[in-house]
Amino acid sequence: MSLNETASGERLHIGFFGMRNAGKSSVVNRVTRQELSVVSDVLGTTTDPVKKAMELLPLGPVMIIDTPGIDDEGDLGALRVAKAKRILATCDVAVLVIDASKGERKQDIDIRDHMKKRGVPCLTVYNKADLLDTVPEEKADTVYVSAAMGEGFDRLLEKIGNLAKKEESSRKLVSDLLSPGDHVVLVTPIDKAAPKGRLILPQQQTIRDILDCGCTCTVCRDEELSYTLSLLKDPPKMVITDSQAFGKVSKIVPEDILLTSFSILFARYKGDLDAAVRGAAALTKIKSGDRILISEGCTHHRQCGDIGSVKLPEWIRKFTGAEPTFEFTSGTTFPDSVSDYRLVIHCGGCMLTEKEMRYRGRVCADEGVPMTNYGTAIAALHGILRRSLSPFPDIQKELD
Repeated sequence: MSLNETASGERLHIGFFGMRNAGKSSVVNRVTRQELSVVSDVLGTTTDPVKKAMELLPLGPVMIIDTPGIDDEGDLGALRVAKAKRILATCDVAVLVIDASKGERKQDIDIRDHMKKRGVPCLTVYNKADLLDTVPEEKADTVYVSAAMGEGFDRLLEKIGNLAKKEESSRKLVSDLLSPGDHVVLVTPIDKAAPKGRLILPQQQTIRDILDCGCTCTVCRDEELSYTLSLLKDPPKMVITDSQAFGKVSKIVPEDILLTSFSILFARYKGDLDAAVRGAAALTKIKSGDRILISEGCTHHRQCGDIGSVKLPEWIRKFTGAEPTFEFTSGTTFPDSVSDYRLVIHCGGCMLTEKEMRYRGRVCADEGVPMTNYGTAIAALHGILRRSLSPFPDIQKELD
């Protein structure tokens, strides 16, 4: 992936929901100006979420998601409805499509209430407006369109854009910790799990954020870190390392230089770093037989020495002297309930949206299950959690 591409987790996610044959897929096709979704008079044509990453003016990079009908029937239909509702956790904006000729029905009201409960901004789109004798006056959160005639879609995009602007996050990855002219050293170990010919997404995004704020950076492997530091005329403002090299890097970097990891930065950027630090404390209470869920947002092929499925369990066993049971999820898969787990350890979530990461955090918080992050967990397991939080003195105080 090149630096000028926008990752899925950084795109505005716009989900389209509605009952079967409300014309939802036709609306999606008009918005995208592509035959993204199959359109048919047969009920339930869309059986699984259909996603399309694209540039959509005036919104910029977006992820458009067409979902199954919220009134699907039968056992399989119920699974599709559940999947459609699950998509809400990833959405920045939800578009509810209603057949204007039939009016609002119970399922429409229920899904809109579900959207509000999830805190997802919702726009109600009344499709098939060409079948109405009189088109009602639109409100701020409603719009009347005709997918058949191609009418009303400029207003639809404008209103989606207005909702999206309200949802834009002011969070920064690392630039708010720096001043123009600062220099940062990035430590990126190259092992069997490293992708050939490119840097992983968190490293790419961190480099871009550093450059955008008028700072400079040097990238090296952990093997060359000592030599790299010796070459610098002045000490760097900060060293950011891949979490799996935390133990080695912390012994090399002088105490007066800020030290943290890519994963910890992402815990703050997309989730709740305070909660991750509190969750790391649960590692001291792990006993044999406890269930630990290790969850990743991407679906890469796990290899020998994989950090999530191999290294983390090994470090936890060594740290606790216990034999807990480890379970794993990846991609968009995450349990609706985590009550059976003693601890949840999540990756940085570079491939997931902030909405999705916060949803997963709420699932854990609501059930009283501690959730921590790869970076905070690894730092705690190596006895350097306080050191790894040096760029965040307010959070460091919580360890006192």
